[in-house]
Amino acid sequence: MKIKLGLLYGGKSAEHQVSLQTALAVTKALDTEKFEVYPIYITEQGAWIKGERLQGEVEDVNVLKMEGTGQKVSPFSLSRELAPSSAEEDTVDVVFPLLHGPNGEDGTVQGLLELLNIPYVGNGVLASAAGMDKVVMKNIFAQAGLPQANYVSFIRSEWEKERDAVYIKVEEALGYPCFVKPANLGSSVGISKCKNREELEAAFEEAFQFDRKIIIEENITGREIEIGVLGNDDPQCSVVGEIAPKKEFYDYKAKYIDGDTALMIPAEVTQEEYETIREYAIQAFKALDGAGLTRADFFLTKEGNVYINEVNTMPGFTPFSMFPLLWQQSGMSYPALIERLVQLAIERYEEKQKIKYTI
Repeated sequence: MKIKLGLLYGGKSAEHQVSLQTALAVTKALDTEKFEVYPIYITEQGAWIKGERLQGEVEDVNVLKMEGTGQKVSPFSLSRELAPSSAEEDTVDVVFPLLHGPNGEDGTVQGLLELLNIPYVGNGVLASAAGMDKVVMKNIFAQAGLPQANYVSFIRSEWEKERDAVYIKVEEALGYPCFVKPANLGSSVGISKCKNREELEAAFEEAFQFDRKIIIEENITGREIEIGVLGNDDPQCSVVGEIAPKKEFYDYKAKYIDGDTALMIPAEVTQEEYETIREYAIQAFKALDGAGLTRADFFLTKEGNVYINEVNTMPGFTPFSMFPLLWQQSGMSYPALIERLVQLAIERYEEKQKIKYTI
């Protein structure tokens, strides 16, 4: 019997377009012999639109917006337990959130799906929220004893009151060059590399457009290494890959527009380096109480030191994305990877059903 799989994409986020590209790639990879696929689009204004079952391959990302073809629905109509009897045909067996950034990857949608009691792919509320907020994530990693770059963070009101004092603190704690990032965005949106005070000031202006909290990190000179983690309580790791951007760092344009970056899979690392990266990736996954998948990003210095940079709790599935390529090189095809993620979602859901909620 086929699984009714709802693909949830779009969302109220600066990464809305990235989510659409991810959804397009997933629709092309799904095995329609095993899944009935239903598109669920969240507009940039937050409306939920559900389309009819996909009957063929989607060629154009604009089709996924379902303008004039889909119908606005309530999220509650997706749940067999909560949907009115008149909307039973709208229900799905599993939801695959293909959302990036705030209002999708940060635990908000995951919390809604928990309340709806629908199995969903990927990390739960805690891991999603902590993984989205780079400051909280790094605090957790510090508690877990994972080596990472030094960092400081500020909220907008601190900066607006004491701008010079904030800049001085960055310079004293980190020096130049350093990286300024919104705390709650991914896909390299709003990130700047700063080599002096003038660039630092401009970077703060840029980053605060996307979040009320930003993080500033010291520069670590090293190779950018990534590894995929897959599983629930017993996670497994892929081979490692290396990002070799032709620009100064791996920015949004290089990731999603021009592909102006070399991805080397598998990356050339020693067995000892691989084991360290693998160990840290699983340690980070468990520290966040991860489920389903993460992509863990590291810096590997020429001295062989490994520093964790961050984890992405919903890595992209675009043609340029590292996560599916890592697993492809590890012997798991794209369709098989999607199928495994759905299985993991069902397994985690069934485990949660064993929890006793009454005394």
